[in-house]
Amino acid sequence: MMNEVEEETEGGCAFASLGLSENVMKAVKEIGYEDPTPIQIQTIPLLLAGKNLLGTAQTGTGKTAAFVLPLLSRLNFEGKNPQMLVLTPTRELAIQVAEAIKKYSAGIRDFHVVPVYGGQDMSIQLRALKRKAQVVVATPGRLIDHMERKTIDLSGIQALVLDEADEMLDMGFQDDVEYILEATPDEAQRALFSATMPAAVQKIVSTYLGEYETIRIAGKTATVDKIRQRYLSVRQEHKMEALTRVLEGEEFEGMLIFVRTKQATAEVAEKLESRGFDAVPLSGDLAQTLRERTLNRLKEGKIDIVVATDVAARGLDVDRITHVLNYDIPYDTESYVHRIGRTGRAGRDGNAILFVTPRENRLLAMIEKETRQKIEKMSLPTGEQISDKRVAKFKDEIVEVIQKQNELKEFKDLIENLSIEQALDMADIAAALAYMSQEEQPLFPKMEPLDAGGDSGRALRGRDRFERGDRGDRFERGDRGDRSRGERGERSERGERRRDGNFSDMDPPEEGMERYYLGVGRMDNVSPRDIVGAIANEADLDSKHIGHIKLFEKFSTVDLPEAMPEEVLQILRRMTIKNRPSKIRLMTDEPPPRRSFDNEDRGGRGERGGGREGRGGRSHFDRKPFKGDGKPPRRTRRFGRH
Repeated sequence: MMNEVEEETEGGCAFASLGLSENVMKAVKEIGYEDPTPIQIQTIPLLLAGKNLLGTAQTGTGKTAAFVLPLLSRLNFEGKNPQMLVLTPTRELAIQVAEAIKKYSAGIRDFHVVPVYGGQDMSIQLRALKRKAQVVVATPGRLIDHMERKTIDLSGIQALVLDEADEMLDMGFQDDVEYILEATPDEAQRALFSATMPAAVQKIVSTYLGEYETIRIAGKTATVDKIRQRYLSVRQEHKMEALTRVLEGEEFEGMLIFVRTKQATAEVAEKLESRGFDAVPLSGDLAQTLRERTLNRLKEGKIDIVVATDVAARGLDVDRITHVLNYDIPYDTESYVHRIGRTGRAGRDGNAILFVTPRENRLLAMIEKETRQKIEKMSLPTGEQISDKRVAKFKDEIVEVIQKQNELKEFKDLIENLSIEQALDMADIAAALAYMSQEEQPLFPKMEPLDAGGDSGRALRGRDRFERGDRGDRFERGDRGDRSRGERGERSERGERRRDGNFSDMDPPEEGMERYYLGVGRMDNVSPRDIVGAIANEADLDSKHIGHIKLFEKFSTVDLPEAMPEEVLQILRRMTIKNRPSKIRLMTDEPPPRRSFDNEDRGGRGERGGGREGRGGRSHFDRKPFKGDGKPPRRTRRFGRH
């Protein structure tokens, strides 16, 4: 059976009509979803019915919710072993899917989901797995590590999902995937999602999927094609100034500004109001009546600028939104596509602007790659351009007031008397009045050029490095080693090697973040991914809230949100990274104490740098089968692990 729908036709039915369980529907409503996407409309009923599924869909179509929501509704999460397995090609996608499952399962009691991926301390995952994990989200290499350790048992798996299968196999995981599929029960429900259908994926489908239904979502970029997409390189501390210039320089009818947090909606709206713009916040905290009132005011043209979060803007459909501005770049392409889809509605052209800080160029490249569209670089409006617009607006306002002749007589008499009494030229009086009226917003502003951090500096160099194939950002997808080129090469960016403790040329933390010392560094074979994984798992902190990480020889620094609760800090102080104590503390002007090099200090790592945790470097040849007489593929070579 083949079902094919076009991405352009969103919605068409409500989530409530799809048959999801009560607990899952409660989570859907709390998140703010209103209308399902095309792939969700097609996929959810089939998976709820227990069918196997082949889904051809690109990132950004809503496929994560398409398979998670029905499986959470259908499966009976009993027993001590995992009942659902999601296989992903990269650690970043594993974390993202696990976080989505955690949100969707908020109404299910005693429910645990564990992400399992390479580059993270094995002990962290072992502790999480002991809590009776109903769902495991894993990359192939690390999952096989756990299978061989017998710390994950796949005999109870009721549903298996292969997400982004083409990318997984393209990265060299075909043997691993087949080995895992052989180890799962034959009766387990299976779903495979892939953007393309190369021969390797077709082989997996024909061998392991059994009888299946097919869903194809076509024309993913058709909606995006109607939208002019631009990005602006800007430093974090210059974002508000850049935003005000863009608002003045762009001709827009309605503007939707996206930020990451509900607190930021109020902060950005408040700052815009203080600069003379009529902006209102829209977040999940708003009561439904207030949300509807805000949207009605936007539709009626009573307000032109709304600052919103992703959750608050779900299902928002206002034809007069001509611009979407991503004040904070989203961490995944799916969110980006949903955001910019709020403009260009009803057959109209739309505009999307993306602010990118120097540290976020990798995310920009990821969005371009996954949407298969180049995003146009834009420049800030110049002082002269803004001056021309302000002057034109000022002239229009004067003409409009002059047309109300009967209301101006007393003022004309006042000015004529002043001219006679003080022997002043009428033009001088008019100029003085114009000067007084424009003090809040000068008609001839002297604007300093903003350091975008990218036009001639690090941001563009970082972008060029990615386009040449270099990898060095903690948001990177598809890293094939424990230490990336970027981690080894980050010191050469300014042409000199930094000495430990010399922070004079480091950027300050971004707004809302504080910098912490960690007592592990390069000498411990620690990577930024190890640090992200440890903090995210130990403190139950979303990886998106973990800021910039910098590695030094004997220690590291990490940016975390301000005002961290004491109980979370206590957990972080007890945390280990690569089996070494974190020794985390708030960064001060004092560098951390020098590390000794005795055996005690260097011992007890439990991992081989660049190898597989706790395995002693044992190679993989001729694996034993896991069940029955089924023989998993003979492994003749070892591929890069995740």
